[in-house]
Amino acid sequence: MCDKDKNDLPADPANNDDSLPMHRSLRCDFVGGAVQHRLRFGGGRGQDLPKAAGFKPGINPHIIDATAGLGRDAFLLASLGATVTMIERSTEMHTLLHDGMARALDAGGVTAEIISRMKLIHGDAIQLLPGLSPKIVLVDPMHPTRNKSALVKAEMRQIRAIVGIDDDQTRLMQTALAHASRRVVLKWPAKAAPLADIPPASHQIIGKSVRYDVFMRS
Repeated sequence: MCDKDKNDLPADPANNDDSLPMHRSLRCDFVGGAVQHRLRFGGGRGQDLPKAAGFKPGINPHIIDATAGLGRDAFLLASLGATVTMIERSTEMHTLLHDGMARALDAGGVTAEIISRMKLIHGDAIQLLPGLSPKIVLVDPMHPTRNKSALVKAEMRQIRAIVGIDDDQTRLMQTALAHASRRVVLKWPAKAAPLADIPPASHQIIGKSVRYDVFMRS
């Protein structure tokens, strides 16, 4: 499974060829860059993701991120007080995330405090979710390749090169819906058709490029 954050990445106007070489090494960074910018200026609990996840005043939920990837969405949720259990089945992505978390803990301060609310599990969420008794599950599979004027950022191409396409995303959603006691949140391209073979969402939160399909379970 891959990174829900991968799908937030803006398009790279330079090219749209997934076969082009990528010169920078993929890295999980919680200490600087986009993650820290989002932490400082993202808008807190008013952002679409925490609203979709059901954040309420005085309540800090436990959320299972079934497709952890580089952990940026998990970090955002943890920064707002949630406890987040992340599941990542790609060995390479798991290693990147593990290393990034270790560096963040070493950095100390607020960043380390946030990381302390994040737990990482290496494995397949389809197999693990039934035994975790989840209340809230976030699912952000590798989104289908965009057509028309699709422009894919280098970092996203690197992630795709590692994890491929999540061709079992429907089965993952069906598993999450079967076992989550409160809600399941599917992060999906804003204009994409609903994922096939799952029931309609209870409601949606739609942004410019991403929407959150929310499935209430109680």
